[in-house]
Amino acid sequence: MAFYRQPGDVPPKRHTQHRNPDGGLYYEELMGEEGFSSDSSLLYHRHIPSAITASERWVLSDLGTEANAPLKPRHLKLHELFKDPTEVDVVTGRRLVLGNDDVRISYVVAGALSPLYRNGIGDECVYIEDGAAVVETIFGSLNARRGDYVLIPRATTHRWLPVGGEGLRAYCIEANSHITPARRYLSKFGQLLEHAPFCERDLHGPAKPLLAEGNEVDVLLKHRGPRGVVGTRFTYHHHPFDVVGWDGCLYPYTFNISDFEPITGRVHQPPPAHQVFEGTNFVICNFVPRKVDYHPQSIPVPYYHSNVDSDEVMFYCGGDYEARKGSGIGQGSISLHPGGHAHGPQPGSYERSIGAEYFDELAVMVDTFRPLLLGEAARACEDEAYPWSWAQTSD
Repeated sequence: MAFYRQPGDVPPKRHTQHRNPDGGLYYEELMGEEGFSSDSSLLYHRHIPSAITASERWVLSDLGTEANAPLKPRHLKLHELFKDPTEVDVVTGRRLVLGNDDVRISYVVAGALSPLYRNGIGDECVYIEDGAAVVETIFGSLNARRGDYVLIPRATTHRWLPVGGEGLRAYCIEANSHITPARRYLSKFGQLLEHAPFCERDLHGPAKPLLAEGNEVDVLLKHRGPRGVVGTRFTYHHHPFDVVGWDGCLYPYTFNISDFEPITGRVHQPPPAHQVFEGTNFVICNFVPRKVDYHPQSIPVPYYHSNVDSDEVMFYCGGDYEARKGSGIGQGSISLHPGGHAHGPQPGSYERSIGAEYFDELAVMVDTFRPLLLGEAARACEDEAYPWSWAQTSD
């Protein structure tokens, strides 16, 4: 998204000499998307950014998947996955819940400092369910708190530092593409339009460079291999956080879900009204506390629906989600409703919602346009009774 920033020390003209106080040159790095035909930023390093002294394999956690077969809706209880987060970090501790060739959804509860890391496959969107962290990046630091989406562009070197005594609960959406605000919210030049449910004032990027020092620094890299995702550990001759300044339109930022202004109407609005971000073959939506439908004959909970082109993943992370009350869904739950299965409110909630004026609920939804496969974490925390929950008290 074309939203220009300029922290730190940069020269008046790009691709020209930029010298340090001793007269030596800083090293310019152009970090750009789509073959340098889309958004980019220019970073100015104290040292050569490509100087590595070692490369070795990084063995990733279990990324194996299996088909959702036989096809059925599923309920996953993520809070059962981690008992002691003390030695777990946000990068290496992630457990794969769902994924396909376009996106991987993981969950982690972390209390430890992560290693330096970058994802060379796609952008990451990490939702902070609970806790807080400082995210140190090659562009500078971000303060992440409960309710923040942390958007990290592909190949951004960064690390996570949880703060406070409680573990950081993070819902990690890893794309095989870039993640941007929904295109319909953007002008042809990239500005968020007046009808968008958030604006540039709600996006918080790094304010200044970090200027860390160090030698022989390890960075974990997730990248593409001949048979899927693989990992490498690079050792850099100098610390990658040696950037004295940068400018451009490509950088990490946070957006808090409380700054999303819900779109409501006289009758129930369809799921695209809740969209916030999108990637290739998937979208991210959020359901926030809001006034609900005000037609005198409205039914505020969702109608039963069958999204014939996508799988729907709901992560329930706050409030009380009215539509599935009584199904076993609770805080930290994921529901997976696959394409081909009509789903909707729990029996009884359809009638019970009539007359409601406000829903206090918080959920993050990912809709994928290719089928989702089950990761090891999904198999470890599934509620086996959920698929039959509509039949238990149906009419």
